[in-house]
Amino acid sequence: MIEVSWFSALCDDDYEFLGVPNFDLASSWEHCRDITLTADRNGFDNILLPSGYSLGIDSTAFAAGIAPHVEQISLLLAVRMGEMWLPQLARQLATIDQMLHGRLTINIISSDIPGEALESTPRYQRTLEWMQVLRQLLDGESIDFHGEFVNLELDPPRLGTVSGVCPPFYFGGFSPAAKETAAAAADVFLTWPDTVASVGDTITDMTERADRHERELKYGLRSHVIVRETEAEARAAADRLISQLDSDTGEAIRQKSLDTASVGVSRQSALRDSADDDGYAEANLWTGVGKARSGAGAAIVGDPDQVAAKLAAYQDVGVEAFILSGYPHIAECDLFAEHVLPQLDHGQLY
Repeated sequence: MIEVSWFSALCDDDYEFLGVPNFDLASSWEHCRDITLTADRNGFDNILLPSGYSLGIDSTAFAAGIAPHVEQISLLLAVRMGEMWLPQLARQLATIDQMLHGRLTINIISSDIPGEALESTPRYQRTLEWMQVLRQLLDGESIDFHGEFVNLELDPPRLGTVSGVCPPFYFGGFSPAAKETAAAAADVFLTWPDTVASVGDTITDMTERADRHERELKYGLRSHVIVRETEAEARAAADRLISQLDSDTGEAIRQKSLDTASVGVSRQSALRDSADDDGYAEANLWTGVGKARSGAGAAIVGDPDQVAAKLAAYQDVGVEAFILSGYPHIAECDLFAEHVLPQLDHGQLY
């Protein structure tokens, strides 16, 4: 069984044509609420609520606002480590988990705090310390921690999660420091779209790293998707998506992100460079999305059977969770739910 999640575009990342702003698709409470409720109604297991300082609306505030409105879906709330006072963050997360009746999951973000820049190694050391202390607080444990970035002695708050333990940490990052942090402290390691073989290699690498920490990881893939009744229609939809994009606009969009120099972003650029003239890195893996996006820069493109088969191929190399999105997000959510979701054996990972 796999977890199939959708994406609510809190980070100003929703378009009919990539690179062409559309006021109706801009990040707002109303629009992101509608994406989330559509995914909930369509039977998705989880939904990622991304975090970006200069992009869109706040993820934690949105999670608290939407929690009473969703019926069965989990929320994968992105939280940047170091951005908020740890004890207060723990109380907020426990409160949101209570509002969701225990369906909170946490996406750990390690990019720079706005207005501050750290090299990769100290930044991930900060992330590791925050993850360790945040887990202890949400496990209901007292804190006596003295590290490079966290110096804290504190009893846990009275309010805890529904389960009494910390929600699972989903984590993505491709530098050596990021991978070691994930191996030591994450629950689900997320990779961006890549060839099936390359994703398999990443999972093998991370499994070996986790073994050295005497831990086990689950694995997820964050990807866009374009599904239509026929492959020709899906490829035409992909071409249409970038039909009004010019290179300068695409570069400007990519540079808005705080992680533009990361190892993961570099790999997405390399994948795009390796693609054929139509932008396909391998069968049904289209890299055109990366022309106007810093992060996950490829889409699974095809008819329903092809998309389901591609997901199965990733599952065969160890992927247990998929975080998907498409443009516009509500329309593609409906299409995927109609054509592919019924074919999948899926449910919440935790």
